[in-house]
Amino acid sequence: MSDQQLSEERILLIEQFYSLQARSTSVHSLQAKIVETMAKHVPHFNWTGFYMLDPNDPAMLVLGPFVGDPTSHARIPVTQGICGAAVSTGETVIVDNVGSDPRYLSCSIETKSESVVPIYASGKAVGEIDIDSHDPAAFNEDDRVFLEAVARIVGRYIEEHPAEALAPQSSVAPEP
Repeated sequence: MSDQQLSEERILLIEQFYSLQARSTSVHSLQAKIVETMAKHVPHFNWTGFYMLDPNDPAMLVLGPFVGDPTSHARIPVTQGICGAAVSTGETVIVDNVGSDPRYLSCSIETKSESVVPIYASGKAVGEIDIDSHDPAAFNEDDRVFLEAVARIVGRYIEEHPAEALAPQSSVAPEP
């Protein structure tokens, strides 16, 4: 499925994210705007956030901008959880029922399904987009293709601004 096969709403969001990429002053500001926009326009994205590999400890994911309930998982080893599985394998992971997946690190009793998409820059996984939904089996092919396109936008920004990859991430949620 190509970007052109996405729903019109998703194509418009991707175009908006490309525009944000072109005028963002930091990867953090780009990510913050992306999570704010996705949370507003995609109703089943109940927790939307970024985790990036810690440049000082590449075996650790660090929480970046997010929208949703606070999480105790500000740092996740790449050997743990669905987030760790996605970045360590470099593959998108979609879990229809987090309660049946032993890798799931519980953040909210309301979370029923999760989608985690790795972000690549210069051929290496550098982080991920993590989406939780209160609905079981909430994520479909349109979601996967959309989130992989968003991950490419963030990855391209990092490639074009390599010093950004070394900047510390903030685990503060953007203002509503």
